[in-house]
Amino acid sequence: MKSFIVIPARLASTRLPRKLLLRETGKSVLRHTYESASRAQRPDGICIAVDDRELLEEAEAFGARAVMTSVDCASGTDRVAQAARTLPDDVDVLVNVQGDEPEIAAAAIDAVLQILAEDPKLPMATLATPIRRREQLENPAVVKVVRDAAGRAMYFSRSVIPHPREWRDELLQAAPPLFLQHIGLYAYRREFLMQLATMPPSPLEQIEKLEQLRVLEAGYSIGVGVVEEATRGIDTPEDYAAFVQRVSTRG
Repeated sequence: MKSFIVIPARLASTRLPRKLLLRETGKSVLRHTYESASRAQRPDGICIAVDDRELLEEAEAFGARAVMTSVDCASGTDRVAQAARTLPDDVDVLVNVQGDEPEIAAAAIDAVLQILAEDPKLPMATLATPIRRREQLENPAVVKVVRDAAGRAMYFSRSVIPHPREWRDELLQAAPPLFLQHIGLYAYRREFLMQLATMPPSPLEQIEKLEQLRVLEAGYSIGVGVVEEATRGIDTPEDYAAFVQRVSTRG
């Protein structure tokens, strides 16, 4: 199984303008993400799929392979699919690592690829991490997922799932965990990715605003691995300030 990481990188961002080019640490957010993702052991290569000349020049400046994609891509998945068409034909699996994940764990990338390596029938895989705080569980910005006994996604939601009929605090400490937060890291088999990019948004996807529901609603399976800790993406100025502080602390 030959795999490639694709980092979809979009210049426009609502809550933190031009965030991928911010460089208070001495490196751009995009470069941090690229270097973190490059530490994964299983992938055979990595490239950045950009939508703007500034991002292309930034990627090339630090030696990354980069490809220009349409500014009109509706999602990161569409951008990854466009970039996949430029990769060698023997690349079997694409890993979607968002450009605003400068602390993405290399082990997480290897883990999501391992899921597809172990089950050739799965078209797609992703990750989740245990939820241990009630406020996190009840936060609609935290996407939840439930799995079946084989580790395949049953449903993703912004609501509390599973929803306890009677609440007990000890439910948060169950082992194995009862509540899982979805992590937005995906691996797709190439043929399925191309098909996914042509599928129209589904009704459940439009209600929850969760693209992965398109896959389930169409009858396909998504493997879900569990890791102990979620990576922290950058969406707001506060997120970026906290990241800069962590980088300075690490020296």
